[in-house]
Amino acid sequence: MNIGLASYRCENKNMEFNISQIERAMREAQGKVDLLCFGEAFLQGFDSLCWDYETDKNIAVSKDSEPMERLRKMTLQYGMAILFGYLERDGEQLYSSCAVIADGEILHNYRRISRGWKEFDQTDDHYCEGRSTGEFRLQGKDFMIALCGDLWDYPERFRTAHTLLWPVYVNYPTEEWENGAIGEYAAQALLAARETLLINPLDNDPVSHGGSFCFRNGAVAAQLPFDTEGVLMVTVE
Repeated sequence: MNIGLASYRCENKNMEFNISQIERAMREAQGKVDLLCFGEAFLQGFDSLCWDYETDKNIAVSKDSEPMERLRKMTLQYGMAILFGYLERDGEQLYSSCAVIADGEILHNYRRISRGWKEFDQTDDHYCEGRSTGEFRLQGKDFMIALCGDLWDYPERFRTAHTLLWPVYVNYPTEEWENGAIGEYAAQALLAARETLLINPLDNDPVSHGGSFCFRNGAVAAQLPFDTEGVLMVTVE
């Protein structure tokens, strides 16, 4: 099974642009991958919330919203599944979530269980974390999802014999990445899985240098260069 890790630029509070980026990556990866993955909160941009609920509830989207319907149709049009982070609204509650869409349907919806996605000293009980983890199956393969800080706060809850998919939003300077952070992320990933695929978006506000990685047995097996829009292709046996 071929998986694409898309490190593409997204913009805060610009869902139209970000959907266009998802579609551009799907066009470029068509016929090459079975699953195309994007980073944490890619749909709206990680820094799109202001922690005022009356404003933020209009930034988040529900699973049955029009933007999600468009993405469901794209999976049929381009013949691939997609995985992406988004800010989810469910009734009066907001989450940092990750959706997997395949064959026009939402196959899996995971809600981040760690609280680092929000300014928790400014938020109320509208801003929530999920409570459960769990694997999903696609084309006969099993996968686990962790969102960014999940794997730092609760690595034991993501232990799996299968491939771990790790969408993040990390805006370290490239020097910090290259002078130790890559190795730290690889080592942390090994606490949960022997193979982990990390996806980080590019951003201009604040600057995120992107980069996607395939970690195997605590080491970097493949990497997409920083500051480069592209798709890292990984084959999962």
